[in-house]
Amino acid sequence: MSVTVTTPPSVDSKPLVYKLNTRDHDSYKEESNNLYLLPNSNYLLSNLTIIRDRTTSSPDLSRAFQRVATQIIAKACDFLPVDEYEGITPTTSAFTGVRQTTKVCGVSILRAGASFEEPLRQAYRCVRRNFGKILIQRDEETCLPALLYSKFPSDLAEQAVLILEPILATGGSICTAIDLLLSKGVPEDRIIVANLITSRKATQIVSEKYPKLRIVTAAIDEKLNAKSQLEPGVGDFGDRFYGTT
Repeated sequence: MSVTVTTPPSVDSKPLVYKLNTRDHDSYKEESNNLYLLPNSNYLLSNLTIIRDRTTSSPDLSRAFQRVATQIIAKACDFLPVDEYEGITPTTSAFTGVRQTTKVCGVSILRAGASFEEPLRQAYRCVRRNFGKILIQRDEETCLPALLYSKFPSDLAEQAVLILEPILATGGSICTAIDLLLSKGVPEDRIIVANLITSRKATQIVSEKYPKLRIVTAAIDEKLNAKSQLEPGVGDFGDRFYGTT
């Protein structure tokens, strides 16, 4: 029986699929001190392809997003402090580990942001049902955001906060949300933004205005179209995710 051995690509060469998706990932790097782009992989890019493609059904998009969201939330949780834990294994061996103990509030920017809630519940044991909500309406003519509704736990200022927002285009809505959290007493360095795709413009605006905040994203789109939508983008993520297109 013959066995075919596949030689992995050298450091200087990349599989063709990466070259076809350079809009998403040329290579992994921290774009700034507070922006983290998920490492390049065929698994990540294949799911982003499903999400971007206009022929993808709502159920398929939802499943692909959950797979990507799991990676985004996992990295966002890496920025949260943990406590050391001394334990005993079933073989009675002592070991040192860590435990998630920081209280965290997930704040969804409605309605698309709620898509991140279940991945966050699954990833971080100290979240449970501890979520806040923000509703921001963007004017279709001016593209300016207007805050319509917000609700938070009473002890919000004592917690770390993960803002859940799949799409960052102009940066207006996310800045409105951040300013609201700061007004509620949440320290800037305790705020993390969990994001699927961001524009280069939005990341620059947020990074300059809030240098202590962190953004975790799966992809960066360089352009906005005349309607201030990401290009290539995903269309209206909320409509596609919830099947209301």
